[in-house]
Amino acid sequence: MTIRIATFNTENLFQRPRVFALADEEKRRKTLEDFATLVSLLDHATYTAADKKAIAAILKKYDVPNNQSKKRPFLVNETRGGAKLFSVKQGGTLEIVADGRAKWVGWAELITDDINRDSVENTGRVIAEVDADVLLTVEVEDRLTLERFNEQVLTDQMGPKKRYPFNMLIDGNDSRGIDVGLFSRRPITAIRSHIFDPDPKTGRPVFSRDCPEFEIELEGGKRLWILGNHFKSKGFGNPTDSANRRKAQAKRVAQIYEEARKRSAHVVVAGDLNDTPDSVPLQTLLDTGLQDAMSHSSYTGEPGTYETGQSLKQKIDYLMFSPGLFRRVQAVDVERRGVFAPHTFKSFPTVTGKDTEASDHGALYADLDI
Repeated sequence: MTIRIATFNTENLFQRPRVFALADEEKRRKTLEDFATLVSLLDHATYTAADKKAIAAILKKYDVPNNQSKKRPFLVNETRGGAKLFSVKQGGTLEIVADGRAKWVGWAELITDDINRDSVENTGRVIAEVDADVLLTVEVEDRLTLERFNEQVLTDQMGPKKRYPFNMLIDGNDSRGIDVGLFSRRPITAIRSHIFDPDPKTGRPVFSRDCPEFEIELEGGKRLWILGNHFKSKGFGNPTDSANRRKAQAKRVAQIYEEARKRSAHVVVAGDLNDTPDSVPLQTLLDTGLQDAMSHSSYTGEPGTYETGQSLKQKIDYLMFSPGLFRRVQAVDVERRGVFAPHTFKSFPTVTGKDTEASDHGALYADLDI
């Protein structure tokens, strides 16, 4: 039996947080950092005077109280009839009126916008060209989005017989709608979530999103386990804290992988790991015996998977196989059409342009004879 396994950071399918569309990378990073700070402050049991001042400053900076704003990147959702977080007095003065988390009902959330239709179609083209039997999808809104994309986009691109009869996604720990899901032509017979696994040092959930385990039924009763991941980004936050988070995530994935090996010899660790092959997190995984698909002799392309892919610094997407599976690998490649990269466009002939590319990640895939 030959099976094609792939991973693709789609950067959402139908809707994407508005902040991700900012062309200025530094502004995008700062906005996400301010949003994370706001969420953290709102979780405080008691709001000190300093907390209230900081919350008000962020809300005013991003025009959050203005419900008519077309540019604000996030909002505060206050439930109707419930106690409020803030009030805007005559003259425009914003006052934080809640004294703590239990004193109001609501939450902060990023505002999403519809993705350009051509970009949606281009994402479908990438998936259709890869034509994987099992595809790990990174940065996807939710499971119903997978189903709608399958029915409304992939049916046109691949035909009703080749689209995916099975899909699964568990909402993770990220409020931005960038979860890890799966398309499969083979039955998904079991799933395991790790959204509550704690970081031993901080007590917080170790995974930024999740490390879902998907059990896939193969012919002859064999079982294949896919461990999907999207490690902490380098894009925003304190670099040291982010690096430590990725180290902790890799250590936990290594433990999950070892447990999965007790159930099956066919285990894959896949996804956007947001780090390079020479980093501590990747070495932690490789030290378990996992083998990087792009180290296979059949792969002769660019060393990276992100943007132009011309440098190992741009290698952040991975398919990693247990030793027995790696021996079954026949071919490895990256589908780069549809990638948006600064100064470089590798697109399908019918769709070109900055706003219509599928993603700034290539889709990595491997063929195995199992």
